[in-house]
Amino acid sequence: MARRKVEARREEILRATVDEVIERGFASTRVADVAGRLGISTGLVFYHFESKDQLLSQAFAYAAERDLERLDAAAAARGTAVRRLARILALYGPEGSAAGWSLWIDAWASALRSPEMAEVSQQLDVRWKDTVAAVIADGVGRGELQCDDPSAAAWRITAMLDGLAVQGTVHAGVLSRRQITTWVRAMAAAELGIEPADLHR
Repeated sequence: MARRKVEARREEILRATVDEVIERGFASTRVADVAGRLGISTGLVFYHFESKDQLLSQAFAYAAERDLERLDAAAAARGTAVRRLARILALYGPEGSAAGWSLWIDAWASALRSPEMAEVSQQLDVRWKDTVAAVIADGVGRGELQCDDPSAAAWRITAMLDGLAVQGTVHAGVLSRRQITTWVRAMAAAELGIEPADLHR
């Protein structure tokens, strides 16, 4: 019972931290802000998290885990590998419901100065790429896709998505979501020996 209470409080702190980060950004979020949102002391926050860096990195992991759960569901869904890949690209791209791009971009920037954030963001990013690679490999095995190196293809496809999403998020209006989606589908199709139209959900 006591353990569940501790876990519940920890999750409550993580949720509050995510809310603060969304409003303020990682660099401007203070432990006092999180404590104030919950009406608790900063000491209680530090009871659950050893440092501000640990709090922020774990809050990012907590938020990103929701995206990864949706990714896992899309990858494990029924249907062809091409159809599953189309769902993943829509989910991962700026048109998807998991578009928390501002949070990911902010985390990447924070990772330049925080080893804890760098470690967490790298782990999460590799999970994305490994999942995409696994779907591509499955498609190759089924004869749906043509690709000599599914891992390399996954890295190239997701790297293009990352770069375009950063542009679309940071420089709003420069690229439309439709344009980004069209370019990503064309690039992924060229990588995998299919037509861009095949990647429509």
